[in-house]
Amino acid sequence: MNGSALIIAIDGTFASGKGTLARRVAGRYGLAHLDTGKLYRAVARDLLAEGGSLEDAERAAQVARRIDADTLDDPYLKSGGMGSAASKVSVHPPVRAALLDYQRKVAARGAVLDGRDIGTVVCPDADVKLFVDAAAEVRARRRFEELKGYGEDVTVEGVLAALRERDDRDMSRATAPLKPAADAHLLDTSKLSIDAAVSAACDVIDAVVNATA
Repeated sequence: MNGSALIIAIDGTFASGKGTLARRVAGRYGLAHLDTGKLYRAVARDLLAEGGSLEDAERAAQVARRIDADTLDDPYLKSGGMGSAASKVSVHPPVRAALLDYQRKVAARGAVLDGRDIGTVVCPDADVKLFVDAAAEVRARRRFEELKGYGEDVTVEGVLAALRERDDRDMSRATAPLKPAADAHLLDTSKLSIDAAVSAACDVIDAVVNATA
């Protein structure tokens, strides 16, 4: 399969496994991968670093317009604090608008993008759309293990509460709320290993691409 111009949109809930899935899928098809959540985390990081407020939409948008893509691999972006901060700046329409062009330029070259509004807003004409979800308790346990691995002092109960708060914020925001695209293929990873999830995702992708070839 020649995936040079293939665009795959992978949306889903927090800690559903969509990021790991997207990286593995990108590798399988020889495509670039963009974790769009890191863009919002980087905006929050840089905004806070210069003393700005997460509630200041215009200043956050200014930060978004000068985001340095070379800093997206900063390990600090994976922290629980940055995840929460990112969900707060992501509700601002000017921030989302500022990052939209960057995301579309990456996609145009052929890529796998994962986030919360890829199939609905960023790449509504993506070749394949997946929406990944898992039970809240399963997602909380995964995130708990991840944060413990980073050395953070967390509890499963605390992670679950934060996760539910984030789900509510993501799904209820006025601009680009988290929801499956009408033509997205749903993938529940509650009982799937990452290998099984990748296999299921690739089965869907292959079927869609072959049907339109």
